[in-house]
Amino acid sequence: MADRVFNVLFLCTGNTARSILAEKILAKDGAGKFRAFSAGSQPKGMVNPFALRVLTAASYPTDGARSKSWDEFAGADAPKMDFVFTVCDNAAGEACPFWPGEPIKAHWGIEDPAAVEGSEFDKERAFFTAFHHMKDRISAFLALPIQSLDRASLTQSLQAIGQMEGATFVQALA
Repeated sequence: MADRVFNVLFLCTGNTARSILAEKILAKDGAGKFRAFSAGSQPKGMVNPFALRVLTAASYPTDGARSKSWDEFAGADAPKMDFVFTVCDNAAGEACPFWPGEPIKAHWGIEDPAAVEGSEFDKERAFFTAFHHMKDRISAFLALPIQSLDRASLTQSLQAIGQMEGATFVQALA
């Protein structure tokens, strides 16, 4: 793959937590090499306040964070994606739109911090855990020699990243 800026789309059903965390982590940590986006199959229309709180506490910008439909990225005028990662098991099992350009896909599922019940502390702790699992995956992604790997090797490496600590079930994307 040529030396250029790559577009990455993180997908989750509601696009309120995990995909937002991933988008903002990659936007900062991969600046200049990657453009990060997130979307949901059934967006809830708002970002979970705990996601914003955790990002801010970890010194990641939250400007422009919004819950949006994956339809925004499936049209002819949308940015061509190089990579598409599902970060929740529901989105991994859904029939995704056709992504122009045949992006490399992988599943990086982690537990949904928004599903945690309990005290404010319990919820915030779940978001910090999700943040750290996602940051670890993105750090591993950023360390890959993307330009020197063939598509099959890159796909295999991305799937292995999805198996890192905190992984939910394993599923290959079609």
